[in-house]
Amino acid sequence: MAKGMSMADFDETFDWVVVGSGAGSMSSALVMRKAGKSVVILEKTGFIGGTTAKSGGVMWIPNNRFIRAEEPDETPEKAMAYLDAVTDDGSDSPGTSREKRMAYVTESPRMLDFIIAQGLEMERASDFWPDYYDDLPGGCKTTRCVTAKFFNTNELGEWRSKLRPGFAPFPAKLDHGMKFTNYMHKSWGYKWLFAKVAMRVVAAKITGKHFTTAGAALQGRMLKASLAAGVELRTETPVSQMIVEDGKVVGVIAEVNGQKKRIGARLGVLVNAGGFAQNQAMRDKYMPGTKAAWSNTPEGDTGEMHVELERLGGVLAQMDQMVGYQTTYAPGFDKDYVKPGGQGMAAKPGAILVDQTGVRYLNEGGSYELFCQRMLERNREVGAIPSWVIFDQTYAENYKLCNKWVGKAEKPKEFIESGWLKVADTIEELAGKIGADPATLRATVDRWNAMVDKGVDEDFGRGGREYDKWLGDPFHGTNPA
Repeated sequence: MAKGMSMADFDETFDWVVVGSGAGSMSSALVMRKAGKSVVILEKTGFIGGTTAKSGGVMWIPNNRFIRAEEPDETPEKAMAYLDAVTDDGSDSPGTSREKRMAYVTESPRMLDFIIAQGLEMERASDFWPDYYDDLPGGCKTTRCVTAKFFNTNELGEWRSKLRPGFAPFPAKLDHGMKFTNYMHKSWGYKWLFAKVAMRVVAAKITGKHFTTAGAALQGRMLKASLAAGVELRTETPVSQMIVEDGKVVGVIAEVNGQKKRIGARLGVLVNAGGFAQNQAMRDKYMPGTKAAWSNTPEGDTGEMHVELERLGGVLAQMDQMVGYQTTYAPGFDKDYVKPGGQGMAAKPGAILVDQTGVRYLNEGGSYELFCQRMLERNREVGAIPSWVIFDQTYAENYKLCNKWVGKAEKPKEFIESGWLKVADTIEELAGKIGADPATLRATVDRWNAMVDKGVDEDFGRGGREYDKWLGDPFHGTNPA
């Protein structure tokens, strides 16, 4: 912005301008509207919701109202002990500090209370969704997680078509969907749970309701509250530049119907525009060896705001980090809105993960972020992308792969013909089919089986955490993992 210009020189002006439409964007908009300020949210794509809408929408909020009601021993001090235990204050984590962690522990429960007060219906995600590293000091072995209740998108009226779709369009809690998908054949309780959800689905069809859960439910509720509060939301309005005067950002340049418009911000601009997962050039620069095609983030996740903020003097850090989630190129994956997940696939009893040489190299349970980090690290040493999930017939008869049973005589034709699923009668034969050394794969399997007999994973500690057990099978013996 040139010297001598004023707010009158903008095409339009708001108190608060937000770039991107994720959950953080709308929560900030609700705060500003509560304070009586004008707000506009500018979204580059045709849908409101960002990556949040495509995600599980699970929020880790320590000391929240739901856990406190059931577990009085939950305290801010316990949460801080946990964050201190999992966080390195060294130069490799410049995005955090103990003060920032304390701010999160203090303010996140207040944030939850605030959005509930704005009409969002929230609930405890589950009674068992442990912290990723629950064995560390302060770790929670039940759950600190919170989710939105499933949501009827008809409540959005004409905005319904603008909400980014999620991966779970059904009227059930996210963890309930996970349970009856995996274990309905093992439990009458889960059969009954599925029946209740099925009845809701039928009732919804009769009454014309359209339900969604997980991240899309959170964003649907956020969008409804934002509209009710008077937030202005605009889709297909990409921001290309910050407008700066005397070292202060006072507005943005956005594209509206092919024309550039200058939008002023009296109080400030919040940039909440996601990452660069869909920008292959930026991946090659910051995360070599990774591919945009792997990502489940929306198409607009292309990193322009990183480039723009760096141009203004912003310092980028930890650009080689990501919230990685295991996915698999199952046949037909390219037709899926969300690529098939692989988090629980290798963590169930009867399965292990090996690299392309046939060596097991990580704990198949635990944090999906750590899993992906270890896979990338391993791939720099030997081929590990893709890795192979090795499992036996008992596994195949108990658990689905990409929502299909493979333990039957007639296995899914597309799985076999594509080479995604390899079937063999011996470990050595299987090794030949996946290109691994037979002796190496045999040694890997024999070592794993011996550790299973002992009940202890001496190599990577699988099953030592409650989170590992959560990913396992609750109906399997003394250790679900």
